[in-house]
Amino acid sequence: MTDTSAWKALEEHAATMRHVHLKELFQQDPNRFQTYSMRNEQLLLDFSKQRITPETQSLLKTLADTCQLDTWKSRLLSGDAINTSENRPALHTALRQPQGSELLLDGHNIVDDVQANLAHMSDIVNRIHSGQWRGYSGLPIDTIVNIGVGGSDLGPYMSCRALSDAQLASGKKLNVHFVSSMDGSQIADLLDTLLPTSTLFILSSKSFTTIDTLSNANTAREWLRNASGASDDILNRRHFIGVSANAPKMTEWGIPENSQLNFWDWTGGRYSMWSAIGLPIALRIGMSRFKEMLAGAHAMDEHFRTAPFESNLPTQLGMIGVWNINFLDIHAHAILPYDGRLSHLPAYLEQLEMESDGKSVSRQGKEVDYRTCPIIWGEVGPNAQHAFYQLLHQGTESVMCDFIAPARRYHDTDNADLQQQHTLTLANCLAQSRILALGDSVLEDNESAPVHMRYRGNQPSTTVLMDELTPFSFGQLISLYEHKTFVQSVIWDINPFDQWGVELGKKMATNLLKPLMKETDGADLDGSSKGLLDTIHSLQEVNA
Repeated sequence: MTDTSAWKALEEHAATMRHVHLKELFQQDPNRFQTYSMRNEQLLLDFSKQRITPETQSLLKTLADTCQLDTWKSRLLSGDAINTSENRPALHTALRQPQGSELLLDGHNIVDDVQANLAHMSDIVNRIHSGQWRGYSGLPIDTIVNIGVGGSDLGPYMSCRALSDAQLASGKKLNVHFVSSMDGSQIADLLDTLLPTSTLFILSSKSFTTIDTLSNANTAREWLRNASGASDDILNRRHFIGVSANAPKMTEWGIPENSQLNFWDWTGGRYSMWSAIGLPIALRIGMSRFKEMLAGAHAMDEHFRTAPFESNLPTQLGMIGVWNINFLDIHAHAILPYDGRLSHLPAYLEQLEMESDGKSVSRQGKEVDYRTCPIIWGEVGPNAQHAFYQLLHQGTESVMCDFIAPARRYHDTDNADLQQQHTLTLANCLAQSRILALGDSVLEDNESAPVHMRYRGNQPSTTVLMDELTPFSFGQLISLYEHKTFVQSVIWDINPFDQWGVELGKKMATNLLKPLMKETDGADLDGSSKGLLDTIHSLQEVNA
């Protein structure tokens, strides 16, 4: 990769661009916003505060062509087995294809399967919203607890918070909670506040073997046993729904078939919120609005499929990221939503991007000699301003930032105070991105300030502006970042759909259970682990 003429041309271009300040680029082209902003449906992306020129974009297109990006896009969307290490496709986009469309996999139209699962999901949502799903005592279910981890938790958790204003009246009657921690503290504290007679647990696990999820599930069932005295058959039927790609394991645990929702091994965990894993979202906002979210994601899929390089939002977002990481040596990326409803978006994107592209081995099994995924973190903008913006403005690290905000909020209310708060939030969003780009050159007499009060600027950022935060625009937003992640994986020649880096830790944790339970002496452990194990044992004996 680094020996290609496309890569070398970008390196030569970057050697010049490193000495160019964003304020100079704006002085040279006052119309940068018109040149470097683009829209699709309810999203507008402004790249004008990125350190790019027309030459940069031309060279990036050459790199994309060299890496056969268009071919890889076609392979992704058509169902080729591009997850090479697991020999299967990555077809999360099929989960949001509209009814009546066709996507053949081994000669079978998988869209029909997706729609059948959605219909089953819709039936469950309607039964719960109408009060027809009842617990062991006959009381209707009014509390939902989603038990899952990783992709089975982060996506639904983020979405329920993001779409809190889109709840249907029936959905507002439901209390929705999320449990992911394996240490028991999360579920123990939650169960103390819930009524067993009206609580339903969703067990979400692709494999249905994840020890974190099953441990919490067993704790939940024991809580119901102790409270009810009912048989496991009644409890499993009335208080548990399973969502998994492994139906036999759900049945083995005790979940009846009509309480099982399926998804498929071609759906990666961190790409699964569009599937039945999104059941908590549908329970929160209703099935019709869940389908609006799917429609927004599908609109972005089609845009990604058909839009030319120059106006393709995910492609531009991904390629400009490659420019920053590999040619401007920027290895940190801050996600900065200026809307409290998007408070969990940074955590979601941390998993999406770092678990997908946090790889150092190419598809050919060779160590790469270039940077791949940067460190990603973030926080709601107003909170971040009082936390880590000091580093963004005056630290020694170069950081690329994504500012994300809705243009409209509270416009359909008469609450002037809330409207003013939204205006203040937008003012902060625009001000921070402006200062990061231009520094204190925006102020008069800025050069007279002492050095510790100076702002150097030249920190690149993208602004993602939604018309307003709706299920449709939210679907667009998440699909945008999924495809951006894929674009970068193509350039870096890595497989974004496996995650072998997390497997050894799971295996090692299982192996450590026996020495922790004193079933073995742990003699084969390293010195640090053996010392910590002995300390834990001695402390537990004291407490006993």
